[in-house]
Amino acid sequence: MSTLDIQVNGPVARVYLNRPEVRNAFNDGVITELTAAFTQLGADPSLRAIVLGGHGKAFCAGADLSWMRAMADYTWDQNRADAEALAQMLWTVWSCPLPVVGRVHGDCYAGGVGLAAVCDVLVAAEGVNFCLSEARLGLLPATIGPYVVKALGEQASRRYFVTAERFTAQRAQQLGFVHECVPAEALDATVDDMVATLVANGPAAVKACKRLVQDVAGREIDADLRAETARRIADIRASVEGREGVQSFLGKREPAWRTP
Repeated sequence: MSTLDIQVNGPVARVYLNRPEVRNAFNDGVITELTAAFTQLGADPSLRAIVLGGHGKAFCAGADLSWMRAMADYTWDQNRADAEALAQMLWTVWSCPLPVVGRVHGDCYAGGVGLAAVCDVLVAAEGVNFCLSEARLGLLPATIGPYVVKALGEQASRRYFVTAERFTAQRAQQLGFVHECVPAEALDATVDDMVATLVANGPAAVKACKRLVQDVAGREIDADLRAETARRIADIRASVEGREGVQSFLGKREPAWRTP
């Protein structure tokens, strides 16, 4: 793929945006290739986690200027189709069955914030700035909005959507958007530690846990939800992996998924 650098090492895939000359800005090619990559990797039964990062100075600077110039002459229908492709890409990453660890090493603007927001775990280097800059251009972060509001929180989104201010990785961590904010030289080690933690857990359980959060967040805790969650724990307790996990714990041995 021309806009991505994809590396697979054992159970872990690493997907890097690979357009450093334009600060990893989006265009239609990036969107198409990210959609295809996460569709393919998410369906690979040998994989346990995906790291999403970028090469060069920035994680993602938003939309590519050349692409934006072309969009200036788009019809409404063309703009709608373009936006729907971006929406599909974000959905594909967000709904990927595997946990996605975001590695944010450099500035993250506009659509890049949306890409960060669809990761399950976000690790950022100190000194990184985030910015929802769309309002400065007379636009709005509509397609990325649902994911950013979920990850950043409604009250913080009310501010940063309308002001288009920059905010630091440390501030993003205070707001709960970033999970780990570390010195730049510790970024890769922190990401690797997180990946190792994920891979040590039951592979089916990790997928089920990711799906559980997505499915129950914001729902009323009513009889239907109580019944559904009871069914889910019964299903996984009765599964091969669930039985192996409990038996290995009681037997004080490593579970099968950790055995080479």
